[in-house]
Amino acid sequence: RRVHGGYPSCSFFSARCNMLSEVSQQYLPHFAGLVLLCAYLQRRQYNGTQAAAEETSPQFKKFQSNYLLVYFVMMMADWMQGPYVYALYREYNFSPGTIGLLFIAGFGSSMVFGTIVGSAADKYGRKMICVAYGVIYIIGCITKHFKSFQILLVGRVCGGIATSILFSGFESWMLHEHQHHGYSESWLSQTFARATFGNGLVAIVAGLIATVAKDNFGIVAPFDASICFLLVGIAIITSTWSENYGNSQIEVHQSFSKAWTVLHQRPEVLLIGVVQSLFEGVMYVFVFMWTPALETASGLAVEIPHGVIFACFMVCLMVGSTLFKDLLRLMPVERALHVVLLCSIVSFSVTLISSSTFVTLIAFFLFEVCCGLYFPAMGTIRSRVLPEDVRSTLMNIFRVPLNLIVVLMLKNIETFTHKQVFSLCTVLLVVALVLQQRLIDTLIGRTADAKDEVAEEQPLKDVKKAEVSH
Repeated sequence: RRVHGGYPSCSFFSARCNMLSEVSQQYLPHFAGLVLLCAYLQRRQYNGTQAAAEETSPQFKKFQSNYLLVYFVMMMADWMQGPYVYALYREYNFSPGTIGLLFIAGFGSSMVFGTIVGSAADKYGRKMICVAYGVIYIIGCITKHFKSFQILLVGRVCGGIATSILFSGFESWMLHEHQHHGYSESWLSQTFARATFGNGLVAIVAGLIATVAKDNFGIVAPFDASICFLLVGIAIITSTWSENYGNSQIEVHQSFSKAWTVLHQRPEVLLIGVVQSLFEGVMYVFVFMWTPALETASGLAVEIPHGVIFACFMVCLMVGSTLFKDLLRLMPVERALHVVLLCSIVSFSVTLISSSTFVTLIAFFLFEVCCGLYFPAMGTIRSRVLPEDVRSTLMNIFRVPLNLIVVLMLKNIETFTHKQVFSLCTVLLVVALVLQQRLIDTLIGRTADAKDEVAEEQPLKDVKKAEVSH
């Protein structure tokens, strides 16, 4: 899941499978081919894992399954709302400008309140903040029953706050528990990859459930169904999770201040934060621009099949997460992220020089595969670089420039063509690529310094041992 509100201009599978339009049927071979590719990669990876007899502990498997269950349930609740937020506002006869303000309020609240939420999680507990996610999002869902702009605005603010928690609180809780129980660091990449893969599958299933709910019970029904999943998630968290903290001894404002100190004193933390903001900012812009880009390229008078194309994107996300483990066999995770950024630049560059619908679609597929590789790679790097006591605070600080990029784009989205927007995205990705190389150099330099310190200390230890022996 990448952006609150999902794909506001699209809906999942607006017609039944046996009532697909001719245009939709043209895209089904792409979907079928991607599904087969994903199945092949999964099968190959499973056979390779079996052959290597790679084993984790039973305790870790239980811990991982519990975390992923909660994560998928909460993501299901989030995905179910996405396709119908814009449609609901349009059903209530709000103008496009007013709808734009509501979306800006969501991203703006995530930007403003996100850092406070992160600091609160570090002080008062990650379990508590994850439960708060469910409660706040439920309030946001309830507001969808009202046609009042003010009430819906409150709902968007709640959604923005919930999004900040979703993309920081759950991961922070998992990382603390993983380290607290002494599980191998190499198992983290497995958890991140499975979370990304399952997220793509959950998105497709959530779209189908939301469509059935909407068709049978009305436009608000997907939000009511989302409440049910949120309640299930809250129940599992309260009954199975233990509480953990970043640093419960300092106040919220002190946690925020310490996070800023870390950003100033540790360049690798600042670099990974800027790289994350740039890539995910581009990714969120892509969410709003892929529809007009494909419509322009196709030149068709009929609407493109958003549901089928979205399903293709999610399968590409799953393909990327499956390829992540193969990529780690070839290079360190920091270098793998470098490759992801380079491929993303290629995908956007292709859209700038080609007007072909097929080529544009393939370029979009490539970018979604890159997203599937990006999330486990970035999660693994964050687990190594971010200090535990202010982890949630830092993760939400990283989201401030990200949300700022989205807000500025939403305010000016009608000013630029999709090619101009993609040109800007390409530039941002090039900057991210350069900074990622700086990050690699910084980490290599830090590792070399650590080795030099060990080498300098070793002779002193040897002398002390000799003195003791004499």
